[in-house]
Amino acid sequence: MLVCGSTVMGNTLSRKRNLNNLTILQQPIDSTVLTFNEYMGYVKAYHPVARQAGLIIDEGQAEVLRARGGFDPKLEVDYDRKEFKSQEYYDELNGMFKIPTWYGVEFKAGIERNEGAFLNPRSSVPDEGLYNAGVSVNLGQGLIINNRMATLRKAKIFREQTQVDRDLLVNAILYEAALAYFKWWEAQQQYQIFDEFLENAQIRFEAIKRGAEVGDKAVIDTVEASIAVQNRILSREQARISLVKQRLNIANFLWINDVPVELQANVIAQNNVDEEIDSTLEIFGFQLNEFNIENHPKLRSLSFKIDQLDVDRQLKANKLLPKLTLDYNFITPEWNNTNSVRLNDYKAGLRFAMPLFLRKERGDLRLAKIKIADTEYERAATQLEIRNKVTAIFNEIDSYNQQTQMIGGIVDASQRMLTAEERKFELGDSSLFLINSREVKLIDSKLKEIKIYNKLFVSKANLFKSLAVMPENL
Repeated sequence: MLVCGSTVMGNTLSRKRNLNNLTILQQPIDSTVLTFNEYMGYVKAYHPVARQAGLIIDEGQAEVLRARGGFDPKLEVDYDRKEFKSQEYYDELNGMFKIPTWYGVEFKAGIERNEGAFLNPRSSVPDEGLYNAGVSVNLGQGLIINNRMATLRKAKIFREQTQVDRDLLVNAILYEAALAYFKWWEAQQQYQIFDEFLENAQIRFEAIKRGAEVGDKAVIDTVEASIAVQNRILSREQARISLVKQRLNIANFLWINDVPVELQANVIAQNNVDEEIDSTLEIFGFQLNEFNIENHPKLRSLSFKIDQLDVDRQLKANKLLPKLTLDYNFITPEWNNTNSVRLNDYKAGLRFAMPLFLRKERGDLRLAKIKIADTEYERAATQLEIRNKVTAIFNEIDSYNQQTQMIGGIVDASQRMLTAEERKFELGDSSLFLINSREVKLIDSKLKEIKIYNKLFVSKANLFKSLAVMPENL
């Protein structure tokens, strides 16, 4: 079974079948393959961190709902009564219904019913009560922007920001899961190599042993063949422990319905994993020269943060204006008779306040501008870092594709050398020492080939993370 590589040609991530591909053993018949695509789908759907990321969306919706509460109509009732020695001093009822609006205007309507022997004269109303309706307008602070408006604006921006923040969190956990799968794949390939060469060493040992028994081979060759078998057993055992460790590491990312899943011993990684990496991570066909960095989730998140800070800046700038509130309410004793409403019957007021030096307000505005500038610098630095990192990863992927070509040639040459040495040994023109030496070089080249392929896979995962891709098809 062969593994295909991916290469970068003309700044484009494309699929190309290598001439010297990594040769992989056939999987055991009784094994169950957990493909890379299936594995990543489980992680995205069930991993606690991925599901936790979805709560960010809910948080954004809740923030908007809470901010909109600042514009909810309000019903206020103020009731005071005092009675002493059977004497009613006062009985005051003041009810008010208020409707806040987007700008600094508030509509209101209410009723006053007051009575008592010691009632404040300014609170005196007709026996049936006094009804009022009017408006309160902020002509200075709060007309264009106020705390309610600013809170709702920032909540809406935060709701948009939660979308990209969710994508970043899911991308991060998928990246970690992909690295774990690649380590598992590498450990599995190493174990299969040592298992294959252990079988070869055992066959060779039995053949030499039979040859020594009939006098066709030197007895000392059986000792050397036995040492080779023991070395292969040791190497395979070390590879097995590493495989068990990586299988347990993979289990950290596998959950179903909030229950962690433990992999069985017969579950193995997909051998030809490279055939699914690009499509699973959705980086297939990505072109560097078409990379629109402005759409990167990290930069978009920082842009949303700047937008929220700008709302704060507008609010702080509005604080430099004086507080000037105008209240007007017409009053009538008959709420159900519109003819009783007269313009001369009203209650009005004007409130004005303004600090003389505005030092607090000017300081708050300056701090708001500093925060915006700081975030803009962070965004510019992040943008350059992402661009350079993506470019570097492209070059890295291109290099590893070339290295897979070269190491494939080395593996083929080492295999031919070993085959030739075995043939010469059969003809009595070589030694077991030379065969073992050729075999060790072949093993080393195959292990190096696996490591290069693993580095290629990791580079693709790094590209996936740097682009902050949110796979839609998992």
